[in-house]
Parts: sequence; structure tokens; C-alpha cells
Amino acid sequence: MSRRIYLPLVLVLVVVAGAGLALFQPWKAFSDTTVNESLPSASAPMKDGPQGKGNAGMKGEEMKGEESSSEAGMQPKDLAEGRFVSHEHDTTGNARTVRLADGGQVLRLEHLKTSEGPDVRVYLSARSADGAESGLGDGAVELGKLKGNLGNQNYAVPAGTNLSKFRSVVIWCERFSVSFGAADLTPMKR
Repeated sequence: MSRRIYLPLVLVLVVVAGAGLALFQPWKAFSDTTVNESLPSASAPMKDGPQGKGNAGMKGEEMKGEESSSEAGMQPKDLAEGRFVSHEHDTTGNARTVRLADGGQVLRLEHLKTSEGPDVRVYLSARSADGAESGLGDGAVELGKLKGNLGNQNYAVPAGTNLSKFRSVVIWCERFSVSFGAADLTPMKR
């Protein structure tokens, strides 16, 4: 083979190999990212004390009474929960939606175990976990990139999101449009 053909051919192969590595990120098949976050606890908003600087102007006993009255009945509340089922990759663990003391909502993934992948994200879907295997469906809400493929993690649910409209949580690979796994969200009994 002459040099005129060999050099361009090698350059093309290098570019194709580089693009393939960037697209598929095969090293992620051999790595894990563990995340262990605790459930967020929202603190009660500070009220203006006598000097107008939060609780700074309150005395010890006044503070104690203020804290206990503002914290009373303000515990996180589970709204729905479910177990992951596998789709394109083995996926196990639990998902639950939680209303925080300040009224915010989070999706919590617990004991998650799935695969690493390129551009993996967490979604709420109106489809069931089984239905999400073929796609997210209309109105799916992205909660962010998957923080890690192992462990416990929290995702803020956008303000104003009506969680009762969503039937499942989906671990979704954007790059290849596939579900790694999903969990049906069953409302908690009151």
C-alpha cells in the first residue's frame, strides 16, 4: 500500500475510533459511582425577632419555644413508593417520593444498583414501569443526571409538579433512548 493511501486511511480509523469511544464510553461498563445522600431535611424559615435579624434577638427560653412550635408536625411525609424492575440493564432498589417539611418534594432512590452509562438521567413518567421500557411517553419530567449507579440519592421535584400524574420513575439513557430500569410509584395509604 502506498503512503498516499495508508496515511489518510490511518487518520480516518483514528477519528472513527475516537468518535466510537466518545459515543459509547465503554470504560463505564467497568466502573461504579456510589452516592450515599441522606434524606434532606428542610429547616423551618426563621422568623424576625425583636431586632429584625432572624432569631438573633431572642433569649434562650424564647428560642426553645419558637423552635418547638415551628418544628411541630413538620416531618417529611412519604407520598408513593415502588421497587425497580430491570429493562436494558440489571436494575434493583427502591424509589419513593417524599414531601419535605417546607413543602418541597423529592424523589429518593434507595439501595439503587444499576449500570453506569453515557448520559443517564432520572425521569418521572406517566407510563407504568413496564410501559416505560418502550419510551418515556408524553409529559415526562426530567429530574437530572443520575448521580451514581449505586447507593442512595435525592432528586428535587420541580415546584408545582403534581406527582399524582406520574406512575413511574425511569432510569433513562438519553444517548441511546433506552430504559435501564423503572419503578412503579404506588401511593402510600393514608
